[in-house]
Amino acid sequence: MKILTKGEYYGKQNSETTYSGVLLSQYSYVGPQTDWHYHENPYFMYVLQGNMMDCNKKVKTLCPSGSLMFNNWQEPHYGSKHSTHAGGFHLEFEKSWLEQNEISLNLLEGSQLIQHPQVHFLFAKLYREFLLEDEFSKVSVEVLLVQICETLSQLRSTQTQKYPKWVDELKELLHYDSSDLSLAYLSEQLKVHPVHISRAASKYLSMGLGEYIRQNKLKNTLPLLLDPSNSLTEIAYQAGFSDQSHFNRVFRSHFNMNPSSYRKRMKKDEKC
Repeated sequence: MKILTKGEYYGKQNSETTYSGVLLSQYSYVGPQTDWHYHENPYFMYVLQGNMMDCNKKVKTLCPSGSLMFNNWQEPHYGSKHSTHAGGFHLEFEKSWLEQNEISLNLLEGSQLIQHPQVHFLFAKLYREFLLEDEFSKVSVEVLLVQICETLSQLRSTQTQKYPKWVDELKELLHYDSSDLSLAYLSEQLKVHPVHISRAASKYLSMGLGEYIRQNKLKNTLPLLLDPSNSLTEIAYQAGFSDQSHFNRVFRSHFNMNPSSYRKRMKKDEKC
């Protein structure tokens, strides 16, 4: 089985930047399917465009645009493309960087899809710095990398706790159900008292239920903003915001700019 060393991926490399043991890169995925392989270093794939599928010996995971997939080092897998065009942004850690920053090599295990919106926001900001690459980017990237690792560590700590089986069902509803996610609706679907759901959310989602729903909606807008064919009104509607004004307020609270400015900056700094 092929071993992919530092900075080696299937596809066409568009750009690459290295920061002292961490490699950021952007690729276009060109072939219909890769060979079975594993990587020398752990890495994340943030799907910017198209539909990908990551397949290991246990599970096949569909990764549409906006998905964040983690593959640990020495985890055998292959990728397949399920759209005409597809591309992604990679974050690769050298093991020496993790050791120097006292971060466990077992921060995440195996291959897994990362759903939590806080991690997605950090990756969106990291991708923004990757595109910008000015004199302040190095320190900004270093801070974001530490924040990503700290957030993942906190989430892993939460996930190792014992929790009711319905918490996994709650997460599935929050991530994939497009209905009006009121507490009453969730209670009806889960057959769990609203008070129990409300209390469990803060404990197992790292934030209140309403804030998690709001952040998850915002997470879903990030890949849509990269596609210029989507109007801001359409994006707000698709993500489940009541209107564009509501979308603007929530977006600004997390990114310190409105969606229009974010889109313009991403387009202006886009690497070929």
